[in-house]
Amino acid sequence: MTMGSNVSLTALSENVGSAIVSLGWSSPTGEGDADVSVLLLDANGKVRSDADFYFYNNPVASDGSVQLLGKEPTADGSEDRISFDLTAVPAGVERIVVAASRYEQARFAELDDLRVTLADAGGESLLRFVIDDPGPVSAIIFGELYRRGEEWKFRAVGQGYESGLAGLATDFGVDIEDDEAEPGAEDEAESGTDDEAESGTDDEAESGTEDEAESGTAVTEPPVTEEPVNEEPADAPALDAQPQATPLGAVPAPRPPADEEVAPRKRAARPRTAKKKVTPPRAPVKSLAENESWKQARLFPVSALKSDRDREMRSTSVLLSVMTQVPRFGRRITAPFGAPSGRMETFTEVSLPHGDTPRRPDGIIRVERAGKLWTALVETKTNGNPLKSDQVQAYMDIAARRGYEAVITLSNDVALEGSPLVDVKIDRRRKHQVALWHLSWAEVAHQAQMLIRHEGVGNAARTWLLQDLLHYLQHENSGCHGFQNMGSAWVPVRNGISDETLCQGDPRALEVVESWERLIRQVCLRLGGELGQKVLPAQRARRGTDPGARRARLADQLCLEGRLQAELRVEGVPGLLGISADLRTAKLRTSVEIPAPEQGYPLTWAKRLIRRLAEAPADLHVETLVEGEAGGPRGTLERLRPEPGDLLPKDGATRITGFRLSLFKGMGSGRGSAESGFIRSVDDAVHRFHNSVVAHLDAPASGRAARERATV
Repeated sequence: MTMGSNVSLTALSENVGSAIVSLGWSSPTGEGDADVSVLLLDANGKVRSDADFYFYNNPVASDGSVQLLGKEPTADGSEDRISFDLTAVPAGVERIVVAASRYEQARFAELDDLRVTLADAGGESLLRFVIDDPGPVSAIIFGELYRRGEEWKFRAVGQGYESGLAGLATDFGVDIEDDEAEPGAEDEAESGTDDEAESGTDDEAESGTEDEAESGTAVTEPPVTEEPVNEEPADAPALDAQPQATPLGAVPAPRPPADEEVAPRKRAARPRTAKKKVTPPRAPVKSLAENESWKQARLFPVSALKSDRDREMRSTSVLLSVMTQVPRFGRRITAPFGAPSGRMETFTEVSLPHGDTPRRPDGIIRVERAGKLWTALVETKTNGNPLKSDQVQAYMDIAARRGYEAVITLSNDVALEGSPLVDVKIDRRRKHQVALWHLSWAEVAHQAQMLIRHEGVGNAARTWLLQDLLHYLQHENSGCHGFQNMGSAWVPVRNGISDETLCQGDPRALEVVESWERLIRQVCLRLGGELGQKVLPAQRARRGTDPGARRARLADQLCLEGRLQAELRVEGVPGLLGISADLRTAKLRTSVEIPAPEQGYPLTWAKRLIRRLAEAPADLHVETLVEGEAGGPRGTLERLRPEPGDLLPKDGATRITGFRLSLFKGMGSGRGSAESGFIRSVDDAVHRFHNSVVAHLDAPASGRAARERATV
């Protein structure tokens, strides 16, 4: 998009009831950053109250319409994401302004690749707007969502302010807290932050909202409002921000007449735009245990679990309890299943009538919003136990009769597109239809990991709860380990490929292909949780291709070539991360292809690439990609370091299209996730390749790459 342009969201996607807006930037120094904010405006272009101002000290709307999801690291900077539930935006709100601001004399001109993107509820990217020359401003309105009749539209704005977040918010009618009117406010900002943030924890956990108490932390300098630096284009509606110049000092409140006695009254809380004091992580405190055999007491113990039934009951109860106490985590789990944002309660050991024998689902989730209830039954399996079709069918029937919205199955298995884990019959004659969803324990651990390591949940108590949940899920005795078995067909297929007796059309090959796809999806979850970035399998088949037909072709390819192959798309990586398992040679290959630069000389490219790989393993294979089918020069990094010119074709005329980097590793033979198992070997190979090779590719050239992308 260009500055001033607008587009209807419904013209881009049918799934725009909710949206994710991402604001991103990169810093040449690696240290620059900014903070996002959102303002809900009425028909007059002003906030209805100070509560319509969302920023780092007030990150979540009580109705779920706005939620600041926090920062997500990228390859060359950071990205702030904001979740909007457009169906929950109050009727009195006409426009939603999305902005960002900097502090302590920092300006946006010091950052590169300023951009805003918008994705629909399914994660599909819909639009992108790049701000090329922000100028010496400390706040910018990136864009705005606004109503036109029954639909929402997005406008690319790019308007700058020199007066920072406080000035921008004041222009839209927010009553900002005044520092100098309150002596000692600075001390309050430093010493009172934790108490204010924690004061509402219990109530918030019960009501399903985030840290509203944090909206009162820390204070700022008196705002100085000025004219916007970048004017709104003539064809776009004015932003209603016509600030008047004010003196630098604080404006004192008018004094009452001397003959009047005014009873002192407590001033209403107002937003404070200064960032609350951030306490850096403390160094780990030395344990008081005498030796490593002493184990700390855990909130969720796993040592006493003896049977699968015990594991299922405790795992369900632990998960559902943490979902209610950590609202952001509970929302992450239930939002993909169509649950609204609202007050959540969870239950276990509930008996529901079903014929002559009552049924007892492992759990029930209920969410209340605007007087309406959303309900889901939960059926849990642990330790690799399969889901039972008759059990799930019974819960589907119960949910349909009682008007519930969903049945959620939870197990170590990973669901595949177009391939349900259990077969159930749905009575289409029923007016009320029930959705069947599946959740893997690996997905639960992924969401907990993302919030703990990269995004945060509001306060230390909630973080501790999530950490104990993650410890429980990762403990060997919990039975909640995710996909960990390639299936009974793994060994026969591997042996059949080795001795060349496996024929096309063998159903066991299809079973292995399905297990491979499940494994790749789980590898994406684990790598994404560690990086704090989105990692997805890359499918080369056309969109809309039947998943079953695609897997059948891959099964035939496995029989002919003896290889399982996949590609991962990692945010910030210049190419797809490839994984190939050669069952004939028992070797795993992880690789990435880097496109050649559009400018410069080939020898310069080769030298720069070798320098960027200074920390990579010596056995890394580097191959030059050239036009045509013939392969280019190749060699190990150890041999190429003293002579990067060996990567260039000898004739000098062949055009270089890129470079392929590869690591080889022996693959495990077992079908499970033990130390010698195939699953463990794939997981280790991907993480080693990313951490030792891919993570270093863009570090020295981040600023240049950011500028190149900004011009696209």
